Amino acid sequence: MIRSFIFLLFFSSLSCQAKTIVNYYKCVTQRGTVYSQFPCGGNGTQHTLTNTDPKADTPSEQHFKTLNRLEKKQLVRNLKNQLRAKKHQAAILTRERDRETRDQQQRVNRIMSDKERSDTLKDIKQKLKAINKTYHRQYRSLNKQIVQLEKRLKRYE
Repeated sequence: MIRSFIFLLFFSSLSCQAKTIVNYYKCVTQRGTVYSQFPCGGNGTQHTLTNTDPKADTPSEQHFKTLNRLEKKQLVRNLKNQLRAKKHQAAILTRERDRETRDQQQRVNRIMSDKERSDTLKDIKQKLKAINKTYHRQYRSLNKQIVQLEKRLKRYE
């Protein structure tokens, strides 16, 4: 309570150097970072903008709008980068699965007796099943992360 009285929302003063000082609050929430003229709980931090040009008399609202727009652009850029990285990770996962499957299938092409061939085929089937099971588990996890990132990106765009 005392802090809210101590922090002045907009403290503008023109001194002999014609300096304008504007205080604002940066609030980090679950939906992202918001810049505001009011304190927002325990996670808000106070910041100060100083303008030494007396002719650039911009309304105080514009600072918050600009900061919010910049923060939103940064969030969108970061989400797009994360999304691209997850998609690359999924492509690499698919490539590794294909390589392992191809390696197992090449084992069949060797010259061997019928008994060895049947044992090898059983072993290959088991390994392919394990490879596909691991792949699908990892791919589902990646796909969930991609869907979450796309939802967050859609919310900000």
